[in-house]
Amino acid sequence: MKTPQHTATVAHHQTPALVCMLLLALNLPARADFTIAKGGKARCIIVQQPGATLVESNAVHELAETLGKITGATFQIQEAEGAKVPDHAIIIGPGMVAGKLFPEVALDKLSSEELVMRVKGGRLLLAGGRPRGTLYAVNHFLQEQCGVRWWAPWATDIPHRPSLRVPKLDVRSQPAFEYREPYWWAGFEPHWKAHNGANGQNQEIPAALGGCIKYKGFCHTFYPLVPPDKYFGPHPEWYSLIKGKRTHENAQLCLSNPELRDFVVQRVKEWLRESPDDKIISVTQNDCFGACECPNCKAIDDAEGSPSGSMLAFVNYIAEKIEPEFPDVAVDTFAYQYTRHPPKTIHPRPNVIVRLCSIECNFREPLDHPSNAAFLADLATWSKICHRLYVWDYVTDFANYVLPHPNWFVLGPNVRLFHDYGVKGVFEEGAYGGPGEEMAEMRAWVLAQLLWNPQLDDRALIKEFLRGYYGKQAGEIIERYLEVMHKASEGFNLRCFLGKDPPHLRFQPLAAAERLWQQAEEAASREADPDKLIRVRMGHLPLRYAVLSRWVSLRRECREEKAAWPWPESRKAVADAFRDVCQGVPGKDWTPVRVLSEGGRQVDDFLKPFAQDPPDANGPPSP
Repeated sequence: MKTPQHTATVAHHQTPALVCMLLLALNLPARADFTIAKGGKARCIIVQQPGATLVESNAVHELAETLGKITGATFQIQEAEGAKVPDHAIIIGPGMVAGKLFPEVALDKLSSEELVMRVKGGRLLLAGGRPRGTLYAVNHFLQEQCGVRWWAPWATDIPHRPSLRVPKLDVRSQPAFEYREPYWWAGFEPHWKAHNGANGQNQEIPAALGGCIKYKGFCHTFYPLVPPDKYFGPHPEWYSLIKGKRTHENAQLCLSNPELRDFVVQRVKEWLRESPDDKIISVTQNDCFGACECPNCKAIDDAEGSPSGSMLAFVNYIAEKIEPEFPDVAVDTFAYQYTRHPPKTIHPRPNVIVRLCSIECNFREPLDHPSNAAFLADLATWSKICHRLYVWDYVTDFANYVLPHPNWFVLGPNVRLFHDYGVKGVFEEGAYGGPGEEMAEMRAWVLAQLLWNPQLDDRALIKEFLRGYYGKQAGEIIERYLEVMHKASEGFNLRCFLGKDPPHLRFQPLAAAERLWQQAEEAASREADPDKLIRVRMGHLPLRYAVLSRWVSLRRECREEKAAWPWPESRKAVADAFRDVCQGVPGKDWTPVRVLSEGGRQVDDFLKPFAQDPPDANGPPSP
């Protein structure tokens, strides 16, 4: 048998018929790819279906524009007339013409976000269900087959390929989760969300880009539904009984009260009539404890072994009463803090969504780690009794948006865990205050890819992002930084509010990390793209934040260890460098950093204590 190299050499000089015979003899498939452009010239046209929706029409034009940027060619767009379609065309959308040419695909049976990419008879079909399937087909084609990457709203990689050819495609897929939201400021922009397959309701995606799943209310809606300033006076019995007293302060509702239940039914109907496009309504506890202790509520909770008993009985009642008027609406509630543990016998109705919240967990480890055993047990039970289980997960430090938070390597395992347990929707709550949040762009992009397909290699996604967003050499160095911090945090209970004495914020790992970030800045300064240096300098902020916050203890550790101090001797100098980066670059609205925590801590407030250098009797000697 000829070697593969020899085969390629022979085939190059043979006629097409003989090539096919050789390929068949060797059990190799005949080439059946699709040429889009050659030498900067278009080799196909783009066909829009008659009756295309606005979303599909926009997808057509984005495909033509992006292929033009890739190849340098100009692509003609035409609308299909009857069954007349050019022999070499990209057909967009699920219309009648596509149905005749690709009857085996059953385009009319595609679900709302399902997509098809198929090459047949010299034509390429990119189509999907409505409203978003065709848009997703185009975006996935550009990403998977053409190499386009939408890293962040301000960072897109479009490769230059004057000759562009794709292999024979036969892809039919849909996202793993029905609701997908990486909730980071870096992922709010609607075009970025549409490009990367996110469909969550926060920072709404307009209809022209396919829209999104809409909630009426989103969370903690008890008091918006039943405002205490209006109803506690005439109806104190509608609110929690705590230690023998009715109260609305740090409290909830009296979920067993029949009059309250009927009142909330009417309020929910009013909300839904105001927003007929919203298909999920939130009926969720306040963001505190304070469950009602009245005899009726307590009896339910005692019987069910959890306050989720009275909660679910209440929500089931609402869901049952609104169903005749709103058969397509789901009522959403929480399994959160005191309601996280599932009830023994009460199950959610089919039109109820339960959002299980992971706020108590150790986020340094995957959620199936022994340190998270209680959460995993609740996930397993809810998955058995709930038809539509969602998860509200936490992927930042809310007290310190700009601080190393080494949860990077659990993102993939956790999303796969959710999928394995049949979770239908995932809300990944990150830092949402503005630019500069620690590794925000990476987490948003990686999570968006995983929420579409949890089986992707998350470590490979992280590696790809770092090299694409920061530059090849800088990205490799920053990847080493992630490994250093991850290893240093071993054994630490990493919460979404920083715990005491984190080992990854001690002198040795921070000093090693500082040297890596200095190298990354040097590497980025050699890049042709100056934005990459800006991104690296912003990525360096969390390390400086940690050093400024822990300056005195770090100086002491350095002296005790007789180590070299890698930062300036002046804390004020480090603070000034921090401030300079936070001020941003004129004309680039993604660069000014202001908010440092969920509580709204401002950069200037953080830096005030560092305006003067402290006495440094315990510091290391100057080099």
